[in-house]
Amino acid sequence: MNWLVTLVVLLVLGGAAALIVVGVRRSRDIVDEDPLAARLAEYSQRGEVLSLEEIELSQPFVERVIVPIMKTIGEMSSRFTPQHVLEQTNKKLELAGNPGRIEATTFLSMRFIVAGGFGGFVFLITLFTDTWPVSRELLAAGVFTLLGFFFPQLWLRSKIERRQKSIRKAMPDALDLLTICVEAGLGFDAAMSKVNEKWDNDLSIAFGRAIREVQLGKLRREALKDMADRVGLPEMTSFIAAVIQSEQLGVSMSKVLRIQSDQMRLKRRQRAEEEAHKAPIKMIIPLGIFVFPSLMIVLLTPAGLRIWRSFSVFQ
Repeated sequence: MNWLVTLVVLLVLGGAAALIVVGVRRSRDIVDEDPLAARLAEYSQRGEVLSLEEIELSQPFVERVIVPIMKTIGEMSSRFTPQHVLEQTNKKLELAGNPGRIEATTFLSMRFIVAGGFGGFVFLITLFTDTWPVSRELLAAGVFTLLGFFFPQLWLRSKIERRQKSIRKAMPDALDLLTICVEAGLGFDAAMSKVNEKWDNDLSIAFGRAIREVQLGKLRREALKDMADRVGLPEMTSFIAAVIQSEQLGVSMSKVLRIQSDQMRLKRRQRAEEEAHKAPIKMIIPLGIFVFPSLMIVLLTPAGLRIWRSFSVFQ
């Protein structure tokens, strides 16, 4: 029976490891492109004549085997998943910048497999330790299964916060460049293209996607609104609303961008001052745990030794 349980746990761990590799993999290029099409373009430039099967076999094992298996698992699990859960997951993935081009179904199935992997790993470890009773082994496996279930969600939340922080930090400089370009005579779309060409960060990627959507035929105000929804920041929403309103009312775009850039710099200065005021409070814990005990030892040890010697003389 023990070998059967061990085999099942190893299979669960293998599936969890494979899904983690697929879930956290990042594309090598910022532009979303089909790896098979990239291979075809590469071989066409070389002038080599290869069949489609040979090109598929030249892809990495993850792209060729593991990714299709995980997509199949995600499609099967989507039949039993409510639609609003899929929509919320898609929204969170968009807010995170869709790291690794993960689909909502794959992410949801990853939560269950990672939970099984965490719990199976702990159960496999406790299985070979005879000191723990069965009830404690099951309790530890259940706790780590619960942690594994929420681990992908915490990872996605950290990605969202990191992306929003990066965009909020880059917005004042990007608005300054937009203002300079518009005042120099460029249109707003061309100014956004300049921001996309100059920088390589989350904000420039968002601008580039909006420009591509406009080039494909979407209205500019709709593309800008979708960009604000994908970012999820109040600063971006207010900026897009001001741009759309100035376009509809015929207000000078350069004046609107100048006002918005001044406000963004003011908000960035206020956030910096707020973080500076929080620093002394955050330093209390490390000071109390690491610095103050060391100072007490350094300062009181000589006095303690002198007092001990004086008492030893009287004895």
